[in-house]
Amino acid sequence: MAPVAVPKVEDLSLEDREKQEAAADAAPAQAEPKPDENGDEHDSDDDDEAEGEGGEGASGAAKKKKKKKKPKKKKTAAVQSDPPRVGLTKIFRSGVFPVGEEVEYKNDTTSRITSEEMREKERLAQGDPSTNYQNIRRAAEVHRQVRQYARKHIRPGMKLIDIANMIEDGTRALVEEDGFESGIGFPTGLSINECAAHYTPNPGDTKELKQGDIIKVDFGVHVKGRIVDSAFTLNFADPEWDTLLQAVNEATKTGVAEAGVDVRLCDIGEAIQEVMESYEVEIGGKTLPVKSIRNLNGHSITPYVIHGGTATSHGKSVPIVKQFGEHKDTTRMEEGEYFAIETFGSTGRGKVYEDGVCSHYALSPQMPEHYTLRHQSAKNLLKSINKNFGTLPWCRRYLEHVGEKNYLLGLNELVRQGVVADYPPLVDPEPGCMTAQSEHTILLRPTCKEIVSKGDDY
Repeated sequence: MAPVAVPKVEDLSLEDREKQEAAADAAPAQAEPKPDENGDEHDSDDDDEAEGEGGEGASGAAKKKKKKKKPKKKKTAAVQSDPPRVGLTKIFRSGVFPVGEEVEYKNDTTSRITSEEMREKERLAQGDPSTNYQNIRRAAEVHRQVRQYARKHIRPGMKLIDIANMIEDGTRALVEEDGFESGIGFPTGLSINECAAHYTPNPGDTKELKQGDIIKVDFGVHVKGRIVDSAFTLNFADPEWDTLLQAVNEATKTGVAEAGVDVRLCDIGEAIQEVMESYEVEIGGKTLPVKSIRNLNGHSITPYVIHGGTATSHGKSVPIVKQFGEHKDTTRMEEGEYFAIETFGSTGRGKVYEDGVCSHYALSPQMPEHYTLRHQSAKNLLKSINKNFGTLPWCRRYLEHVGEKNYLLGLNELVRQGVVADYPPLVDPEPGCMTAQSEHTILLRPTCKEIVSKGDDY
């Protein structure tokens, strides 16, 4: 089609000009620019074209300036502070947290890691808060960041209560403590020398870490009840004691390597003991064999219950010694289960006993159906325990943290009635002996085994 000639303004007659002006007046007004989804207004590109042959003199209108699009502000992730006090949801804004070390199951011939069926199982698990991996991984990342700071700063001369506060303040901040949604998993264990476990300072405790001490640091973090439980040992004694630390570290590695779907618990214990007791400590001209502490063990972990189990069933224990006869636990690990693999070594008797002032408590898993509390303080304390801790373990310092005062009378009555269980320090009574501990938390996923607490440090 041939182009149509358009007459210039000056070639139009007066009548034609009047018709053109009338048509222009009747034309719809130009729409106002609308903001986009980011709140920015955009003009049509037509506004910036030439204004016609008549220019400004012909139109008589001021030239419109093109509005520039405002750049969208990007949210930047926060950076961790020193000491660590920035909540992890401010750093990992997507809600996706670092994955632990993924390991194929030992001697697995089912190709779990590439199975579409197993991958679908993992996808379905994410819809259930009790199995959601992100809750576990968030707790694990809190543990890693808190412990890495603690390992650099724990030194002889520090009071144990200050060490505990350093770890717990960091945990509360990074996990963004929120009642049963997220918080501390259990009291921070700071057990020294012959004491293997269950020591945390009570209020007013002035005990110090000394040069010559070996300290076990055991603490937990939970998100929606999924508890990450991991422990390490620091040696401030003679370097020769490093062999004891090496023994428990290698024993725990062995336990983690052996663990898996359909593996018998007794077989893990046998493998752990074999590695542990292959070590000896040469100190002061003496050779001290390292022994697995036979009445301590690893354990399953269920939501809000550190030693596994439910109201109607016990959790699973992972032995650290070979078992015999009727004591041989042939129970198997199962897909989806969650375990703390922990080992304890000693240069003493290889058995611990309760000794010392108690600091660890929890609602009794064998609570009596009927009980009568005589003192009002016991009734009030029980309400506070249910409100603040539920089935999670706690210590006297935690009672004071939630505002409890003058609670000892009530606490003692709850223990006597079997409503609350007490867990005193566990000590190897052999004079001059030393103990060490190493622990990781693992998740038996459908496709692989994830060492959720694994870090660059251990």
